[in-house]
Amino acid sequence: MIIYHGSKDIIEKPEFGKGNKKNDYGLGFYCTENVELAKEWACSNNETNGYANQYEIDLSDYKILDLRDEKYSILNWMALLLKFRTFDVNTPISSQAKEYILENFYVDAEEYDVIIGYRADDSYFSFARDFINNTISVEQLAEAMRLGELGIQIVLKSKKAFNAVKYISYELAECKEYYVKRVSRDKKAREAYLSGHRQKLVSDGLFVMDIIRKGLKNGDKIL
Repeated sequence: MIIYHGSKDIIEKPEFGKGNKKNDYGLGFYCTENVELAKEWACSNNETNGYANQYEIDLSDYKILDLRDEKYSILNWMALLLKFRTFDVNTPISSQAKEYILENFYVDAEEYDVIIGYRADDSYFSFARDFINNTISVEQLAEAMRLGELGIQIVLKSKKAFNAVKYISYELAECKEYYVKRVSRDKKAREAYLSGHRQKLVSDGLFVMDIIRKGLKNGDKIL
């Protein structure tokens, strides 16, 4: 597999144990198979160029948590986000929802070498926040994940995975081009969400309080 890591730096050897513990799936090395996405992720502002670092890795002998697998639901992704990202849980509903989802849907990220799943950019994070505040249903949350086409990320978690990745080269990401693309992608997701989903009530949808009241657990077919 060829993967790319977007960064302001050229990284020939990713260092295990470095990085931000409050990323989507905790501490790890975050990559994508899409070089264009990596270039967008590399440009966090319109003044500093970045790089799409290219690597090769063989994942055949690794323990992989692939959240795209049908045995997982959007709530498993949600639980990981609640575990590692910082959420404002300042209402009784959001506090109860966070506790329930973590207790019943969290999959231990530290047991895996690699995690594959959605990337929670700013727009995605706002969708997730609306869900735990009981504003949108689980069906709306799942659909919202596809709106901005923010892509799937591949996260190296274990020392074994870090040792296996092989640096190939890098491609320059010019900030004047790719920061604009990054902002445009996020804006597209927000506009589609606000115009077609947040303003629409779904009376037969499954909201987080319904999940709690019904006592739904990981693996329930209704999810």
